[in-house]
Amino acid sequence: RRHLKQTNDSWRVDETYIKVKGQWMYLYRAVDSKGNTIDFFLNKTRDQKAAKRFFKKALRSFHVSKPRVITVDKNPAYPIAIEQLKKEKSIPDGMQLRQQKYLNNIVEQDHRFIKKRIRSMLGF
Repeated sequence: RRHLKQTNDSWRVDETYIKVKGQWMYLYRAVDSKGNTIDFFLNKTRDQKAAKRFFKKALRSFHVSKPRVITVDKNPAYPIAIEQLKKEKSIPDGMQLRQQKYLNNIVEQDHRFIKKRIRSMLGF
């Protein structure tokens, strides 16, 4: 994945429901404030455990800046996962979590593009 651009420290995170090999799964995605992809993660569940696994995976990427602020929707799993990661020192204590639906438009619009591509292939 060396072709990925260096990301900035303002993340937008969201999940969407897609069909993969005939099964519905959650696609977790993170982009920076300019729309550059940080990471993605497929999982069957939409819970705090899945959110934590996704954040850990995203933080390990070589092209990723540590987040200063992460903007998410109102999914209750995100604050729990972030607090656990702060306790584990995986994320700095000063990192701000914003739960505001409308600031996530960048990633929401990107979901539309992905779903359009998947629909034309009738799922992965």
